Amino acid sequence: MEVVGVRVEMPSNQPIILLKEIDGERFLPIWVGANEASAIAFAQQGLQPPRPLTHDLMRDVIEGFDATLTAVHLTELRDGIFYANLVIRDSSAVSRSISARPSDAVALALRMHSNILAAEELLNEAGVQMPSEDGQENQEVERFRAFLDEINPEDFAS
Repeated sequence: MEVVGVRVEMPSNQPIILLKEIDGERFLPIWVGANEASAIAFAQQGLQPPRPLTHDLMRDVIEGFDATLTAVHLTELRDGIFYANLVIRDSSAVSRSISARPSDAVALALRMHSNILAAEELLNEAGVQMPSEDGQENQEVERFRAFLDEINPEDFAS
């Protein structure tokens, strides 16, 4: 999956992250909190705050233990809540799966340049298909990308 970006959904004023299949046409919208939206937007824009944010700290701790975030797995949607796992490999090549909120997992994956994967069952259940027409992206995706060009992480401050 690739992170298309973060958007504030109206009229609820609720931030969402929009993910897209790399080799497909399905999108996965996940509603997130304002802090997580800011963290994701910071990472996408390559902004470094003067002091580490929580996800920067998580990255530093993982790297400090000579471990690697090999992937983030978005696993399921249960009772309206998305679930994810961090797959972390330590220096002895032992991998562990740690439960995480998808928003935190995505924010960390962006900082660590890790793969973001989604279960096929999750995409079948919650994915939204927006097919392209004649090689052009769907108009909604174009509007979303234009919106992303105009926002700043500060727009998500509460």
